[in-house]
Amino acid sequence: MDKDSQGLLDSSLMASGTASRSEDEESLAGQKRASSQALGTIPKRRSSSRFIKRKKFDDELVESSLAKSSTRAKGASGVEPGRCSGSEPSSSEKKKGMGGSARFPISPEPFPAPAPGLTKRVKKSKQPLQVTKDLGRWKPADDLLLINAVLQTNDLTSVHLGVKFSCRFTLREVQERWYALLYDPVISKLACQAMRQLHPEAIAAIQSKALFSKAEEQLLSKVGSTSQPTLETFQDLLHRHPDAFYLARTAKALQAHWQLMKQYYLLEDQTVQPLPKGDQVLNFSDAEDLIDDSKLKDMRDEVLEHELMVADRRQKREIRQLEQELHKWQVLVDSITGMSSPDFDNQTLAVLRGRMVRYLMRSREITLGRATKDNQIDVDLSLEGPAWKISRKQGVIKLKNNGDFFIANEGRRPIYIDGRPVLCGSKWRLSNNSVVEIASLRFVFLINQDLIALIRAEAAKITPQ
Repeated sequence: MDKDSQGLLDSSLMASGTASRSEDEESLAGQKRASSQALGTIPKRRSSSRFIKRKKFDDELVESSLAKSSTRAKGASGVEPGRCSGSEPSSSEKKKGMGGSARFPISPEPFPAPAPGLTKRVKKSKQPLQVTKDLGRWKPADDLLLINAVLQTNDLTSVHLGVKFSCRFTLREVQERWYALLYDPVISKLACQAMRQLHPEAIAAIQSKALFSKAEEQLLSKVGSTSQPTLETFQDLLHRHPDAFYLARTAKALQAHWQLMKQYYLLEDQTVQPLPKGDQVLNFSDAEDLIDDSKLKDMRDEVLEHELMVADRRQKREIRQLEQELHKWQVLVDSITGMSSPDFDNQTLAVLRGRMVRYLMRSREITLGRATKDNQIDVDLSLEGPAWKISRKQGVIKLKNNGDFFIANEGRRPIYIDGRPVLCGSKWRLSNNSVVEIASLRFVFLINQDLIALIRAEAAKITPQ
């Protein structure tokens, strides 16, 4: 046997020894694993009770796909003990995992817990949201008003009482907002960014509402109350003291504030008189009694007098026209008011009295019916009630020379005189207290006996001649 063949034989023997040794080690490892499972010393698999679906990153997706393909290729015999989800990795695998050969270690937990640094970052990112959750009530205009007012007065109580914000803030809310603008970097940064985005006209309007400082009011109080200052006076005051007044002050604003100070007796030359004590205090009624009416000025309003004169002239003209039209009316209609006036006078021949109205007959012939735009009659029966069944010209009442009254029916429906019908084209004699019924409307015909007696006497005198 030569040297080459002897070397091959030694190498084969060594390989078989190593193979048998590896098989023995695997069998021992299997026995240890079985005994440990029987004793229950294998740590259980940890899992979370929370139902959370975490999206996988790209590298995790690649790793899981590679792990699945490798397990499928190796099969059950090729799976390493350290890769099993229920077994602990061996010391050699731990060393490999600690080295650079294992780039993607698989965690035994289904959802790996986040690192401590990651949780801190998440909490830091959530803190500004908790701080800025109440930013909605404070508008940028409110912040600018607050800043200007505090710079002018240096008093948060005066700011709370004198500044009109968009919301009704309490004194504590104003204080908290001012301290947040001073010391909270997040809120101050957001407020400054919002104030920079305001329109220049809105900024000018806000600056014009700034409160007056004590130095400004002291300069305004030096203007005398008895003087009549103009806009030029306050403009000169602005030019002489540019550092004392706020940059948005105008002469008109100074004049308005000076008038307000004068009203409340805040000028230097004004003094508030103390109220008298005791019985010297006058009430309103006593002061009114002391006023002499003769000393009051009689202010004449020429425009009002002219309007009253024109209205009086117009009313007199209407009254004159009505007086001229009185002779044209043959029948007067009066409403019954409970206190009825006398039925007859020197010109009334008869009366046709209804439930609502009474018609006075002052001519020898009158027409009865329903008045329309095209048909004018003497007695409009629609004033008494529903007259849609009455004809436009229902009848005529005439006074004969002998003093007798007759009614002639000229309408479609009959007229009932004391219950007797008078048909169309017929006539009937009316006596005193006769009941006239026309389409369910009832009237009482009353005759002026005194006037009719005079008429009959005159007719009797004329007849013999």
